[in-house]
Amino acid sequence: MRLDGKVALITGAASGIGRESAILFAREGARVVCVDLDAKGLDATLGLIPEGGEAIAVAADVAHAADCQRMVTAAEKHFGALHVLFNNAGIMDSRDDDAVTTEEAVFDRTFAVNVKGVFLGCKFGIPALRRSGGGSIINTASFVAVLGAATPQLAYTASKGAVLALSRELAVIHAREGIRVNALCPGPLRTELLMKFLNTEEKRQRRLRHVPMGRFGEAAEMARAALWLASDDSSFTTGSTFMVDGGITAAYVTPE
Repeated sequence: MRLDGKVALITGAASGIGRESAILFAREGARVVCVDLDAKGLDATLGLIPEGGEAIAVAADVAHAADCQRMVTAAEKHFGALHVLFNNAGIMDSRDDDAVTTEEAVFDRTFAVNVKGVFLGCKFGIPALRRSGGGSIINTASFVAVLGAATPQLAYTASKGAVLALSRELAVIHAREGIRVNALCPGPLRTELLMKFLNTEEKRQRRLRHVPMGRFGEAAEMARAALWLASDDSSFTTGSTFMVDGGITAAYVTPE
């Protein structure tokens, strides 16, 4: 098993990429700390953990320092260490649009969760990784961190660009401590988060026209990519912009 003996903390674990990662990481031998604001969703995730797997749930808002400190403390208290930190929690507000239309409150909340949440996860998670002798940090960015989105979502796009920059700098700072930091950049996914934003068939087709593979990705596919970054298989990989995007960032023209 690729994560045997490791303790992994996953934020945004009540649904989507976080839930699929929690299930897969547990199947691969990790003891998993599942974190989310959605307590019911966390309970559902725990119910999907494979038999014999170990997982606990911590209800927390990653935009608050006390909550992030508490989730890391729970990992060390319950499982004795932390080896993998997957800062995956994120939001995409349906009111997110262009600079003229997007409300300041939408912009601020998006940054509080998507960027500050990653910062706070690292602020409290890195000392725990040091105590365990090193480990892997995975921060969920997005393909829009390197491309503009065809459907305006300025706050989200800017926030994911910030996650990418933050990840690169952390990778450089902590490389010689045995702490690897990589940014997972999913392409458009068939998740509740994106489907709520692309809430018409016209919006969905507009996004798909730019994906060479011609389909939305699945959360389980992102979980498998995260597993590689979490495991020792990626031991010489840090500071990477890990694109798992169906080819969207490689496309020059829209495929027919």
